[in-house]
Amino acid sequence: MAAGSGRVWTGMEQGANRRRAAIFPLKVVLLTVCGIIALVVAAQVFLTWATRVIDTQSEARQVQIAEHVIGQLRSQVAHDQESSTVWDEAVEKVREPPSPERDEWIDGNLGSWMITYFGHDAAFVLDATDRPIYAYADGEIGGADTFERFRPVAEPLVSHLRDILRRQDKSQVSDRVLSPGASDFSRIGEHPAIVSVKPMVSDSGEIEQVPGQEYVHVAVKYLDSDFLQELSREYGFDGLFFSPVSQKLPGTAELPIVSDSGEVVGYFRWVPYHPGSAFLVSISPALVGALVLLVVTLALFLLALYRRLKVNRAQEERIRFLANHDALTGLLNRSAFERELDAALTPARGVVPQIAVLYLDLDRFKQINDTLGHGAGDSVIRDVAKRIGDLLPRNAHFCRVGGDEFNIFVPFAEVSEVEALGSKIVASIAEPFVVDGKTTFAGVSVGAAYSPLHGADRGELTRKADVALYNAKASGRGRFTAFGVHMDVIIRERAEIERDLHTALEKPGQFEVLYQPKYRAQTGDLISVEALVRWYHPTRGWLSPTFFIPIAEETGLIKALGRDVLEEACRAAAKWQIGSVAVNVSPIQWRTPAFASEVRSILETSGLDPHRLELEITETAWMDSTSTCVANIQALRELGVAIALDDFGTGFSTFGRLHDTEVDHIKIDKSFIDGLGKLRGDEAIVQAIVDMAHARGLKTTAEGVQTPEQSAFLTEIGCDELQGFLFSEPVSVGDIDKLLAAGGKPTRPQS
Repeated sequence: MAAGSGRVWTGMEQGANRRRAAIFPLKVVLLTVCGIIALVVAAQVFLTWATRVIDTQSEARQVQIAEHVIGQLRSQVAHDQESSTVWDEAVEKVREPPSPERDEWIDGNLGSWMITYFGHDAAFVLDATDRPIYAYADGEIGGADTFERFRPVAEPLVSHLRDILRRQDKSQVSDRVLSPGASDFSRIGEHPAIVSVKPMVSDSGEIEQVPGQEYVHVAVKYLDSDFLQELSREYGFDGLFFSPVSQKLPGTAELPIVSDSGEVVGYFRWVPYHPGSAFLVSISPALVGALVLLVVTLALFLLALYRRLKVNRAQEERIRFLANHDALTGLLNRSAFERELDAALTPARGVVPQIAVLYLDLDRFKQINDTLGHGAGDSVIRDVAKRIGDLLPRNAHFCRVGGDEFNIFVPFAEVSEVEALGSKIVASIAEPFVVDGKTTFAGVSVGAAYSPLHGADRGELTRKADVALYNAKASGRGRFTAFGVHMDVIIRERAEIERDLHTALEKPGQFEVLYQPKYRAQTGDLISVEALVRWYHPTRGWLSPTFFIPIAEETGLIKALGRDVLEEACRAAAKWQIGSVAVNVSPIQWRTPAFASEVRSILETSGLDPHRLELEITETAWMDSTSTCVANIQALRELGVAIALDDFGTGFSTFGRLHDTEVDHIKIDKSFIDGLGKLRGDEAIVQAIVDMAHARGLKTTAEGVQTPEQSAFLTEIGCDELQGFLFSEPVSVGDIDKLLAAGGKPTRPQS
């Protein structure tokens, strides 16, 4: 062949060329395989390391959470005790001679009540010689010997407490801790437990006791069974159990429970959550089945790992932030505020700093929550925080205490500057708020105290700022008030009302039960009455229930007052020829375990047919009802007592909930009745309530009917019963007798 411009390839050259061509991809493959192997090994090493780090961090966080929860529970048990041990009545009652009445009181306030309400497991009351006068354990009241198996644990704590009391050591007492105490971790039988002892002391300071000879309350809270289940459910501890000895096994974590003396009570052990291991298991099939995508998979894993670590860091930063700040507003929380205030009040060169402390409380905020919902309430809280924050000087410390309460302290502030600031805050919050396109209004009351004028320590300043706030609210709300000495009179007045309530309950004659008739809408016939209590105070005259009922509920006197009202209403109704009598019941009564039995006893004594008694529960209390409340409702309905839902429409309940917990009757709140005919859409709301209630087989009552137009509309839409000043105001027993004798028709003209 001619050799022109082209070249002729020989067979040898062509073979060599093919071999070189084959070697190149082989090298590539080998390099790729080696690279993949190296990547697999490197990835495996990295995955193992990263998994271990994440798992270790997660396990350490779980241990910290467990330590924190148990420590908090120890403080909480002591705090629970103070609800009844710091009380004049408790001091007097336990020192009374033994009697069934005394024992019943102790059980109801210091024994089974604490067991039921706070979830304690045992309770004892010891006299000045450490002899048990009351014992409750293993779900029942026991004799004095019941205490013997608890004595070895409780006795050292009681001895230590009495030593503190004899020395009159007040170092433990603070704004939150009202009395000295002693507590420790111990083991009782096979149970790990918190044992706490508290003295019975006077809350008013008017009862003197020999230091060290006070009666002592002993509370025991077991840390297994129910507590472990709650801890597992609340914080995700898998397989949590208690062991008396250390048995650290692979794949488990444990936390020693150590007493103050250094003795190991036992160990909490669980299977820790390992997010790293869980994640590795989830991606292993993809790694094994798709080696060709190793690089992509590895990249995705690194990205996911990076994001996980980033999330962990963000969560840790969030936790650190929340430890000192309010989650909703980002403001300081109470504990951080108190630390900052304590530091600011530290004297410099012996001079107490000039500081203004302001306490703020929103006005009408509950109404916003009730009408627009809690989401709208949260929006208003955030807006309030921003408005106030924009007004504060740079050196101010701003705190949200909780709910609708805020605190501020401003260093180096002149009185005139603080007064101007307070006025600006009040004016700013008085401006309308727009939430989801709806305009609403709030307000704020502000109380202030100044250092060193009103005190040099946090406790005194905050107390006086709180007193000033109380005065601002009592003076009409929506105002700024600085502390004045006269304001302490207000606090004393409330204490006087409380004492007068005690006296009024002990000496009959001051409380009067009135009855407001309820009429059948279609016929105008009197079919029932509602019992309403009024208090004629010896020096203050007639007092509204809205004034004294909250105080009675706060002090627990509502139980006795409610029982007296129910007894009188049942006695009166037993002689009347009407359908039924309705009685308002406090949420505290509904939450009392023995309430249903008490009602049964009153019915038997009065002779009133249970089917003629109707007990009312407010919608808000019903929505927050506990298992005890639900059990009382069920027991009373089985007895034949009707249950009415009062103020319906103000608490955001649902008809689905009505199906779950049966009631017989719905009372439509007066606020909706007031809105009829005012272009607010209340007609549609009321009709919807009536229609849905009838669909559920429930009766309806409209309360607060004041005009013939309201009566006509309610009758037209099918409301069953009408009640209000249009027909009759609340009247005495004698007036009801006269009304029945006259045929039971309304006492006032309706048109």
